[in-house]
Amino acid sequence: MVTYNATAALPDGNPGPWGDPVSIQYSQRDVLLYAVGIGISDLRYIYERHPSFGVFPTFAIRWGGAGAPVDTSLIPSSPGPLNIDAERYLELLAPLPHTGTVKVRSRLVGVHPRGRGNGFCEYESIVSDESGKDCIRMVNGSFRRGVEKLGDIEPFEGSGTTYSQKITVPESNPTYSARLQIAENQAHIYRLSGDYNPLHIDPGSAKFGGFDTPILHGLCTFGHCSQKLLETICNGDASRFRKIKVRFSAPVYPGDVLEIRAWEESSSRVVFEASVGETIVVSNAYFEFG
Repeated sequence: MVTYNATAALPDGNPGPWGDPVSIQYSQRDVLLYAVGIGISDLRYIYERHPSFGVFPTFAIRWGGAGAPVDTSLIPSSPGPLNIDAERYLELLAPLPHTGTVKVRSRLVGVHPRGRGNGFCEYESIVSDESGKDCIRMVNGSFRRGVEKLGDIEPFEGSGTTYSQKITVPESNPTYSARLQIAENQAHIYRLSGDYNPLHIDPGSAKFGGFDTPILHGLCTFGHCSQKLLETICNGDASRFRKIKVRFSAPVYPGDVLEIRAWEESSSRVVFEASVGETIVVSNAYFEFG
């Protein structure tokens, strides 16, 4: 069994230090491929000659945690199939350029025990454009479910802060609802945006991770929820996108039908959940818009 030493990683109980900025270059093709990978059909995001062509607001989500200084002797790295996305938050501060180079700075904000043999790690990241303007703020939480095999992490004392929060939805009928068919090859397309975790394509890796078959990337589910909420509530207008936060409660599989239900809390915020059949797959979630 392996034990985290989170208090040594974050000795004062506060977030860790910011890492050096990491430069990331992306092309128009990357922008287009990401949009197709999250099931978008709106030409504003998948056709480069559209007069309103732009980068979909959640494009930067895969850079969460880039460059965060982490001592792996204190917080061990899990193999891909045992490292599972748990929660994601993204705030749009300014639109990303259609192509170019950005800088991402990140820090570890907390490590917490979550159930038997699970470590929950949270990172905060800021994405800035070439002029130095902050465009995106993100927080990502992931489960480290083992270092060599599933559930081999000893109980440990957590440290640092957490951005996780409990969000409940009303028992009344939702204000908005939407239905999405996840394509059978959706994970095959989404992985080309840079998430090559074999959990999402290789049956053997999926079984090692505790799943019968490969599952959809959590960030692909995140993207589907984001684009469908923006379409349903804001007519797909990216200038109205402000913030989105989700918790992944259960896996989504290629071929599933995703049902999204959202309840209006104010003129600029809804809380929502998503399900496949009777199973809630996204919970503790909200979307804010202009």
